[in-house]
Amino acid sequence: MLKRCLWNPPRPKTFLLGRLWDLYLSATTYTDKGPKPDGGRFLSFDHITFWVGNAKQKAKERGAIVVKGITEESDEHGTIRYAIVKTYGDTTHTFVERSKYKGLFMPGYHPPLHGDALLSKLLYDCYEKIKTFQAASFYCARMGFEPLAYQGLETGSRKVAAHVVRQNKIIFVFKSAYEPNNEEMGEHLVKHGDGVKDIAFSVEDLDTIFKVIYQHTNALVFAAVPPAKLDFIDHVVGNQPDLGMEPAAKWYERNLMFHRFWSVDDTQLHTEYSALRSIVMTNWEETVKIPINEPAPGKKRSQIDEYVEYYGGAGVQHIALNTSDIIGAIKNLKARGMEFLKIPDTYYNALRKRLKTAKVKIQEDLDILQELKILIDYDDNGYLLQIFTKNMQDRPTVFLEVIQRHNHSGFGAGNFKALFESIELDQEIRGNL
Repeated sequence: MLKRCLWNPPRPKTFLLGRLWDLYLSATTYTDKGPKPDGGRFLSFDHITFWVGNAKQKAKERGAIVVKGITEESDEHGTIRYAIVKTYGDTTHTFVERSKYKGLFMPGYHPPLHGDALLSKLLYDCYEKIKTFQAASFYCARMGFEPLAYQGLETGSRKVAAHVVRQNKIIFVFKSAYEPNNEEMGEHLVKHGDGVKDIAFSVEDLDTIFKVIYQHTNALVFAAVPPAKLDFIDHVVGNQPDLGMEPAAKWYERNLMFHRFWSVDDTQLHTEYSALRSIVMTNWEETVKIPINEPAPGKKRSQIDEYVEYYGGAGVQHIALNTSDIIGAIKNLKARGMEFLKIPDTYYNALRKRLKTAKVKIQEDLDILQELKILIDYDDNGYLLQIFTKNMQDRPTVFLEVIQRHNHSGFGAGNFKALFESIELDQEIRGNL
């Protein structure tokens, strides 16, 4: 069962405002969750793993490739259970059951070390001492993360170094190979460059989750800067090549028993030059949300086409990080040197006109939101505030979103046009539009 909208206000007469209303009213939300699973709850996102340089088998149409079956690892802090499956592109999902583990992160990881001393939690130390892993230090310096755990030669890992950083409930893991001839990571980095390799979920009852997966599996492959104020992972967006969205969505339906939460097509999401379609998948409790995008035909190459070309296929486009104070968070992130997409003042002029007749009241100062280039989307029941970083590496692939929700469960459909046009400006500078 689905619903188009909850209300039907008169359409504004001006072209710009009319298009914005059309966009809101035509997005599709879903109310049918399907049957509630008998067990195997998804609790939240657990962590995100990036494969970076220097710091094979295609999934069957109806199946999931199990990269690693249910595995137990133990140390003095207890036992952790996890398993890994392959999803779209070369991206994997790790399912982590932590109920019997009290350690920092996972067995095999130690507190972050540098020489004979623990890494200080001060920004200076975070930035200066993790030079062996520049990606991790960037997120510490610019995004306010702190070192959590380390795996490397000092801990007995001879092939891979890993730095784990955390901010509240957000955990990022950065991995790189010690040797240039590391076959698995080397092939991946040549094809994709730096990017997100794995999306991990915290789960209960891993055995029940894998019973469903195995039903569809045909092959086993066994300092002196302010805090960033980011709290937890809100959602993770994947990009697909053309006609890849539906197969990816069906993968989540079959193997993880996810259901469709929201969708929108290219008649609603387009600019003069490009367009896309999107479906949001979620678990039964709706605590984990995975939007899936694909390009639609347009006059020029879309941001999705650009991503797929430079990443070498499907993969994670951006990670949305939730905050309870987006104004404070963005001020502090900018003080740290983070760069965000630019939004024209015309967006805020149109927004003010729309809000005059809206039922919802924005608590934040619109002048401050405009100054910081924070976007607003709303309906009768609430609103959200969001902003997007520029790409986090040289290739136009992964970027981040910061989002604050006020009784609004959407994904900023009313902002897509402004966002796309901002991204297209950067595409034009890169010569890729």
